[in-house]
Amino acid sequence: MRSTITSRGQTVIPAEVRRFFHLSAADRLEWVIENNTIRVIPVQENPIDAFRGGSKRKGSVERLLAERAFDKERE
Repeated sequence: MRSTITSRGQTVIPAEVRRFFHLSAADRLEWVIENNTIRVIPVQENPIDAFRGGSKRKGSVERLLAERAFDKERE
């Protein structure tokens, strides 16, 4: 898949990519330069929501939030 960069530095994300990653106009992308390669990574607005459901072990989010609260109290 290819897209063109406009004079303003904008480009279009191909529809197939948008559908595959469930991207919409409000979503954000992170651009990473790595070994002369550009990686584009979709970023969830809320990292906890992105983590939720990502593990087969139940309670991962609750453990993460509890650890963060504990760390915050110790600061």
